[in-house]
Amino acid sequence: MAKKSKKQQSGGTPATVALTAAGVAYTVHSYDHDPSHPSYGEEAAEAMGVSPDRVFKTLVADVDGTLTVAVVPVSGSLDLKALAAAVGGKRATMADPTLAERTTGYVRGGISPLGQRKRLPTVLDDSATAHPTICVSAGRRGLEVELTPADLAKLTAAVLAPVGRG
Repeated sequence: MAKKSKKQQSGGTPATVALTAAGVAYTVHSYDHDPSHPSYGEEAAEAMGVSPDRVFKTLVADVDGTLTVAVVPVSGSLDLKALAAAVGGKRATMADPTLAERTTGYVRGGISPLGQRKRLPTVLDDSATAHPTICVSAGRRGLEVELTPADLAKLTAAVLAPVGRG
């Protein structure tokens, strides 16, 4: 994976700007987003030719009144009870999409765990550690960033926990 130069950073998203500022190695993958595709994450995996187990979606949930980010494989779903437990909460529900967009600064289908407008508690599904690199949204539909799970966890101060369901 190559680091992006400052010149490439200028046209980037808040996610790629954050990665560049942190000096983290990453690769950007872009593809033509099809608005009719039923799943943003599965579309990304298909377009990039990457296993859906290595492409992670960013979901925003409400855990006991606190917006919390869950990063789980697109091949599965989020276990809300496990998410609540991972952050010491009792109950989790999916966040209102408008609130998630306003809080993160990204649109649904393009929410990145990186470079969010407001830093939220983050939980990364522990299956990420089985892969040398994973892909997450780079901040807009049709744009993914590939990086190591360790770098993603470090930059987001993520807790690693089994929050995905296959």
